[in-house]
Amino acid sequence: MFSVVRGYNILMVVLAQYLASIYILSPDVPLRSVLLDPQLFIIVFCSALVIAGGYIINNFYDAEKDLINKPTKSMLDRLVSQRFKLTTYFILNFSTVFAASAISFKAVLFFSSYIFGIWLYSHKLKRIPFLGNLISALLAIAPFFVVFVYYKNVETVIFFHAGFLFFVILARELIKDLENIAGDVALNYRTLPVLYGTRLSKAIIGCLLLLAILPAAFLISSYEIGHMYLYFYPCIALLLGSVYLLNRAENKGHFVWLHNILKFIIVSGVFGILLIDVHLVLNRIL
Repeated sequence: MFSVVRGYNILMVVLAQYLASIYILSPDVPLRSVLLDPQLFIIVFCSALVIAGGYIINNFYDAEKDLINKPTKSMLDRLVSQRFKLTTYFILNFSTVFAASAISFKAVLFFSSYIFGIWLYSHKLKRIPFLGNLISALLAIAPFFVVFVYYKNVETVIFFHAGFLFFVILARELIKDLENIAGDVALNYRTLPVLYGTRLSKAIIGCLLLLAILPAAFLISSYEIGHMYLYFYPCIALLLGSVYLLNRAENKGHFVWLHNILKFIIVSGVFGILLIDVHLVLNRIL
């Protein structure tokens, strides 16, 4: 079941939400106040439950396709019955709405909409070329949006961080379509590579990778981000290198490499937040 809900991804989202809250969204709030904030805890907890449910329903609808594209993982996931997956999915969603009601009616509306959005994406939207990828990227950054709203922080630096993350995630989603083209063709998924070929898909991905460099460059040149430039400079190099590798990519193995490079950028970005001020946590504890 841990494989089905991709527990490691959920742990990274939880960590990212807390680090973003501490370092970016509320840098002047005492550390203890952030960590012991019961409402923030409920927001993060609800986000984790919704994401887990999202992976379950996505796994449910993609069971046949994953047998083609991810046979090893599919065999592990099939140890959990489809009935148990659906039961867990409904329990997680019900628990999310119940927990969100402890915050406010607006929180209930947000998480209910988030649940519906994930279901609609998994059931219908993911089969629509590019729109499905766009919605997937937006759903991926939604947990950070809810924390952003909670702290009512409207500084432009937040949007540049979000823009960088959005472009990288969207490019990764399109690369996954290139990876999974065999299963998509077999099950008549109308993805961008299936309808318009790999050449156009690679061109769009290349543009997204270059676009991701812009917010990173703005953050380095125009904002106080502490030592986080040590994260963004290598990222820019990796993104440029990915454009080069993308141009030469010809098979699934090449696209898997590109996928993993972008995944590394995203995951390392979570810990890169610590570079904004490496002494901040210790100072705020004292």
